[in-house]
Amino acid sequence: MPQSRPDRPLTIGKVLDALREEFPEISISKIRFLETEGLVEPARTPAGYRTYAVSDVERLRYVLRAQRDRFWPLKVIRESLDAIDRGLEPAPDSDARPQAPRPVADPDVPDASDLRTERVVRLTRDELADATGLEPAVITSLEGFGVLTADADGHFSAADLQAAHAAAGLAAYGIEARHLRPFRTAADREVGLVEQAMSTRRAGGRAADQAQVARLCLQLHAALVKGGLARP
Repeated sequence: MPQSRPDRPLTIGKVLDALREEFPEISISKIRFLETEGLVEPARTPAGYRTYAVSDVERLRYVLRAQRDRFWPLKVIRESLDAIDRGLEPAPDSDARPQAPRPVADPDVPDASDLRTERVVRLTRDELADATGLEPAVITSLEGFGVLTADADGHFSAADLQAAHAAAGLAAYGIEARHLRPFRTAADREVGLVEQAMSTRRAGGRAADQAQVARLCLQLHAALVKGGLARP
């Protein structure tokens, strides 16, 4: 007999078959009761029949284990499921509630070591224009709004090269140099915070600490932007 595909809706009979090995006493009435209590919400066919997804089976398994192994009342189970639905993770300790996931490294934020080892590059204005495809007039405009900063000899750094590449990419979406001044302002404020944090540090290890504080500022900045974009 061919096995059901994981994404194919399951009948309540199939759900019983999936749970019965671990929970021999499971019954249709028990599943109906848990549905009435709002612990599982099966889909409905146009004809009104209940269908269950694999995720519904795992949800029922979680509920039944919580009752059997932890003796949790339905209120506690409901709160625990709500926490899981909100992105928390089931705790490895069988007696513990779900917990917030541990933050993972954001691939969009450079490591502190990367912030300390910037490649030394000194580009002329023409070289910067060739590398980024920006017109010289646009480069001048970016300088005027503080996005690019040439040194005393008129050369641009690796950071300027990255900023110019980003500005060129944003220009394709209609974002002009004049729109980028807030980035300069925000960056200056973050640099000020880094310098403030370093003001009480000893010289030894200061560069490493400075890079770490800068990384945390970038992490916070990225998190705020991503959070803002995720809001409905």
